[in-house]
Amino acid sequence: MSGDRRALTALHLLLVWALMAAVVPVFGFGLVVSAWDGGTGATVPVAVLGAALVLGLLTLAGVPARTVVPLCGSTWQRLGWAVLVFVLGTLGVLAGLAAYNEGVGLGSAGVRIALTGVPYAVAAAIFVPNRWVRLGALAALAAGVAYGGFIGPAQARQHQHEEEVARYREHPELLYLGAAPPGMEISRAEAGPASFTVDYRPTGDKPGYASLTVRPPLTRTPRCPEPAEKGESCTVGAHGDTVTVRDFPHAVTLTRRLQNAEAEITSQTLDEPALRRLLDSLHPLSDTELETLIREKAISHRL
Repeated sequence: MSGDRRALTALHLLLVWALMAAVVPVFGFGLVVSAWDGGTGATVPVAVLGAALVLGLLTLAGVPARTVVPLCGSTWQRLGWAVLVFVLGTLGVLAGLAAYNEGVGLGSAGVRIALTGVPYAVAAAIFVPNRWVRLGALAALAAGVAYGGFIGPAQARQHQHEEEVARYREHPELLYLGAAPPGMEISRAEAGPASFTVDYRPTGDKPGYASLTVRPPLTRTPRCPEPAEKGESCTVGAHGDTVTVRDFPHAVTLTRRLQNAEAEITSQTLDEPALRRLLDSLHPLSDTELETLIREKAISHRL
């Protein structure tokens, strides 16, 4: 390919890209507005008129390439070329929209508008009878498929995961976890702006339940509520632990101060020593433990 033909080919592909980057977003916006105002009945004529206009502009854009693209040699050939470029390029745009809706990052609004013309330029390059131009088009197509189908979604999932972790870490002073009592496991956890709750249940079919809640301290110093509720007994231990025992239904509650929070563990089946051992095992929730809860879908976020 001579220098003049290379320059003309580059100008041809640049013209296709610039034209479609300018026209297709306007066309798409018109379809959205017509669908919003009048539904399908109003969208069809807009789609037909818009497609005819785009094909007409593409046909005109093929005129300068008559000497480098055989399909642009005559008016009818250029119209057929325009239809092929429009169909193939639109498929690429639709694939890009699908990837964008799945969270794949495509840059700023300006970048996304510029990218709109790329599938059409790639489609036009396929019809240039030059091996290197076609190889370049196939390379661009492969890069788009790799990013939109694999790299982009992986990055989107990682970004969503990081946002999810950051959301759970908004109040790290409340994120404490205790070792599950023997024969029990963590069934669910819930992080909120004013508390972190962890429920423990037996691993088998046996009955049992324990609930740990970490929250800001309710009082300045550990103390029992006054007056005491009927059917309950409450004592404050030497180390500041508050023990509350309810007669019916039977339940034991231990409350302990942490650094900037207060942990409360309640159970109807575990006794005081078992609950105390759970409080003794309290530790800040590690990244590994949080990752496990997220992976097992055992944690949720409450606003």
